[in-house]
Amino acid sequence: MMMDDFVASARAFLDGAAERRHDSARAWGSGSDRVTYFSDDVPDVAAEKVQAGRAWQRRRWEAGFGWITGPAEYGGAGLTTLHQLAYDTVEAEYDVPDTGVLSVIGLGMIGPTILTHGTPAIRDRYLAAMYRGEVIACQLFSEPGAGSDLAGVETRAVRDGDSWRLDGQKVWTSVAQHADIGMALCRTDPDQPKHRGITAFLLDLRAPGVEVRPLRQMSGGAEFNEVFLTDVVVSDDHRLGDVGNGWRVALTTLMNERATVGGGQSPVAGALSLPYLVGLLKSQGRDQDPAARRALAEFYATYAATGYLNRQARRRLESGEHPGPEASVSKLMYARNLTRGAHLAAEIAGPKLVADTGEWGTFAWTELLLSVPALRILGGTEEIMMNILAERVLGLPKEPGVDPNTPFRELKRAGGAA
Repeated sequence: MMMDDFVASARAFLDGAAERRHDSARAWGSGSDRVTYFSDDVPDVAAEKVQAGRAWQRRRWEAGFGWITGPAEYGGAGLTTLHQLAYDTVEAEYDVPDTGVLSVIGLGMIGPTILTHGTPAIRDRYLAAMYRGEVIACQLFSEPGAGSDLAGVETRAVRDGDSWRLDGQKVWTSVAQHADIGMALCRTDPDQPKHRGITAFLLDLRAPGVEVRPLRQMSGGAEFNEVFLTDVVVSDDHRLGDVGNGWRVALTTLMNERATVGGGQSPVAGALSLPYLVGLLKSQGRDQDPAARRALAEFYATYAATGYLNRQARRRLESGEHPGPEASVSKLMYARNLTRGAHLAAEIAGPKLVADTGEWGTFAWTELLLSVPALRILGGTEEIMMNILAERVLGLPKEPGVDPNTPFRELKRAGGAA
């Protein structure tokens, strides 16, 4: 489909399905505005938002915009990444329900992994359902002893005929409280080197033995969870990739995760736009302050440069290449940009940031300020991103490490060296 025709059809759909945003109101804000990366909604409100998001995703799907880049055989439109970006740009002009609970992890990370590594039966069962908004997915990766060193996962999966039995604990699992399925990395052979003894599975989060517990953040929300797996039965036909090849499967998810997190599709992207930040300066009488103007210019220059990098990564995707090191660099810069933006807002608002007076542009930024430390950890720590930048972009030698052929069981006996 020609791009002009595609954009016209997208606009026609949105004109009939949603109201346009009032840009001036968004730029200047209101007393009820909140700038936050993680939600602090109470369970009932969160559930309503999830249902609204599901309904909107279903409406997109029925109009042909639910999976723009997906293969036609699984219900996708078979178009390009540029068509997806064009649609996102147009939809941003409209007031539509938030679909982040479905799209960021499930559609942005797990969906592409299922498409790449799932069997035809798994693809048929889940892909269309996910992109219709019927199935929400999460990733069960990190563990108390395996975060940045993700290959050190210890959750066990033991073969039992045509099924597997899973036991272990996952932590920092986003949207698990809303998810229907989870992609779990499990240790299936501790006698293999740690990267070669892992297998990936899709499991039903409503299955017996799955317990999801919320983790409260200092920003007030509970977006993360710990998930306990106790003798959870997963059929072998829900395995992704070959036995022992889970690390390769995980890399597909991780590369898409970094591209998603760093790609600028942020719940606070609007608050970091130039009109919004200029409005913040004006609201506090700082728009003629040379120091504040210089700080804003420096921040926005870095923010814009990251946008150019993201567009370069999108061109690589458009040409059929897998996400490369640009995704890791984008993720690194994204976290730093949000941190810098939050600190800029805190400097402008000053003491007004700590008390809710109802004045726009003050207390509303508190949640973001409290959230940004997490962004330097989730999706790969800054140290991991800088290692990737050093090794894959700058060509520097790899950090010294253990022999990659050492069996995982011996590594654990030796103290769990990375």
